[in-house]
Amino acid sequence: MKLFQSALISFLIIFGVSANKLPKYKDAKQPIESRIKDLVKRMTLEEKILQLNQYTFGENNNPNNIGPEVKKLPAGIGSLIYFSANPVLRNEIQKKAMEESRLGIPILFGFDVIHGFRTVYPISLAQACTFNPELVTKACGVAAKESVLSGVDWTFSPMIDVALDPRWGRVSEGYGEDPYMNAVFGVASVKGYQGKNLSDPYSIAACLKHYVGYGMSEGGRDYRSSNISAQSLWETYLPPYEACVKAGAATLMSGFNDLNGVPATANHYTLTEILKNRWKHDGFVVADWNAVAQLVYQGVAKDSAEAGLKAFMAGIEMDMRDNIYLEYFPKLVAEKKIPMAKIDDAVARVLRVKFRLGLFDEPYTKVLDENERYLKPQDVALAEKLAEESMVLLKNTKKALPFSGNIKKLAVIGPMAKDKENMLGSWSFNGKANDVESIFEGLEKEFSGKIQLNYAYGCGFEGTDEKGFEEAIAAANGSDAILVCLGELKTWSGENASRSTIALPAIQEKLVEKLKQTGKPIILVLSNGRPLELVRLEPLADAIVEIWQPGIAGGTPLAGILSGRVNPSGKLAITFPLTTGQIPMYYNMRQSARPYQAMGDYQDIPVEPMYWFGHGLSYTTFSYDEAKLSAKKITKNEKLTIEVTVTNSGAVKGKETVLWYISDPVCSISRPMKELKYFKKKEINAGDKTTFKFEIDPMRDLSYTDGTGKRFVETGDFYIHVGNQKVKFELE
Repeated sequence: MKLFQSALISFLIIFGVSANKLPKYKDAKQPIESRIKDLVKRMTLEEKILQLNQYTFGENNNPNNIGPEVKKLPAGIGSLIYFSANPVLRNEIQKKAMEESRLGIPILFGFDVIHGFRTVYPISLAQACTFNPELVTKACGVAAKESVLSGVDWTFSPMIDVALDPRWGRVSEGYGEDPYMNAVFGVASVKGYQGKNLSDPYSIAACLKHYVGYGMSEGGRDYRSSNISAQSLWETYLPPYEACVKAGAATLMSGFNDLNGVPATANHYTLTEILKNRWKHDGFVVADWNAVAQLVYQGVAKDSAEAGLKAFMAGIEMDMRDNIYLEYFPKLVAEKKIPMAKIDDAVARVLRVKFRLGLFDEPYTKVLDENERYLKPQDVALAEKLAEESMVLLKNTKKALPFSGNIKKLAVIGPMAKDKENMLGSWSFNGKANDVESIFEGLEKEFSGKIQLNYAYGCGFEGTDEKGFEEAIAAANGSDAILVCLGELKTWSGENASRSTIALPAIQEKLVEKLKQTGKPIILVLSNGRPLELVRLEPLADAIVEIWQPGIAGGTPLAGILSGRVNPSGKLAITFPLTTGQIPMYYNMRQSARPYQAMGDYQDIPVEPMYWFGHGLSYTTFSYDEAKLSAKKITKNEKLTIEVTVTNSGAVKGKETVLWYISDPVCSISRPMKELKYFKKKEINAGDKTTFKFEIDPMRDLSYTDGTGKRFVETGDFYIHVGNQKVKFELE
């Protein structure tokens, strides 16, 4: 029996009160729905409204202020964004809720745990490049445990906004440009955070964000409107959310964006008609930070009271930070603008998540020292593995990599070479630079006694200072090859980090131009939170390795790739445009009219991007046998199996990811040129072969959706794309 409940029962028995006299909502043996119903009946309007509000706490952790700050908190507040990582303080706040509020309703502590708590993993975009969702589930499980031990019950993750514009800073937080990828990795994250059961000791509630269409903010500019057709909404942007809701995601967060004239925070169609009525989600939706107040600025509410009314009636149960619900709801209820039944339903949804988390039966968190909570050896090893599989070998001419025995001296140059802070990426609040292994440290460990490292800073991330060029050129001239480590500051991606160009600052490009003049081979290492414009850099480099923002353990995986100890296996989850001017550029575009001789495309730049979605090189080669279908024709009620045997025809062991696409050349609604439906990653020894198999369910894999979300499948020819093959079959 849980500690808190056991103590309470013992107290009651000592004072002659039978345990069976417990209120139903405090009785762990009762069904959760019965407990919710019992509790809601006992609550006053004020207590109910408090449950629908979220405050912040822990931004000022001066010991002299903590006591007064705790005293200011309403004991009945529904949730806190907990900026501290102190379980003792968390328990002190929770104790106030349990002992000083009339009904003893626990507080739900939330925080942005996006890619790890203290053991920081690669950014989410990098995680998708592993094409290994099992690793992501494990990593999110570690993040959940560290969160619980730090006082956090609820994470505002995963972000599953399909993102087609890399100028948008938040592209780093999601899983790329493909709906299926966002669905698969979103579900993997939910499973990792929530475990088998939300009440498990180290499970936390997941929160799907940003519902919905935020990734299409106009021009890649944050907080702007998203103009998405009804059909595209169902085809591209809703599928990841539906998949994650079906996987049991406890909560969702609305987006800041205006969706076709109705802001996501006040959109009854998406929040209620789809999410609650059609998908039957029984958890709750929280607004983004101050998003309810933004309805005034977005021009759909005349004042805060109307903003609160519109958001709540649309389906936002919890108000984050702006205090509008608490201030205006008593009057709105009294005026009968908000029905009590609607309040009760919203409160029940919030309580349901708390009950499922087990907070009523064990409201406090275990208190352990930091060394018992964070950076456990097995967790750091997992971070290293995730980083290793997320790194993408973009280019490798003349077998520049892995390093051969001819490399005795290596120039290591650039602002990222010894940087630690920016390796963490955005949304790494509890990550510490001291925990990070830098690129240079990884190289030292890998090549000690084998290769001499000649370091030079070269230049800063931005600006015009070229004073370091001379030292960099000298280091290059004294070496056999040059490793240039460039990239972005972590503040250049994430929220409110839109950029008009995805090119690196000119100073970084100029450094590479100068180093090229030495005539030495150049290996370019990139650490960034978005695709980059490489049109000027790519010709200067013999090899390019994209390491993204790998978190605490990026140095050793990169060094292993450079040495050949690790065979790179990452593939791009998002297309790299040739230039910023090509945006939008993504693999699953629709076919255009006049698709010949580049008609309709920009006439001053090439048609093709720098690297398509799915691109990623290996140190070995894989050959695909002819794909085999179980039948050439099937009906709508039959399934089709297609398999392909892949041989590692090279000299070293490697991992290959087989991507299965579908295309429908003729449909009553035009379809993308191809659509990813399945992928599988396997390791194959040199000379060995393995068979990959994909089962096609017509309604799942061949169907399409109209503007109402209704799925349909039409007879006719279809194609499966795998490797370089395009295999035709017919649906009768």
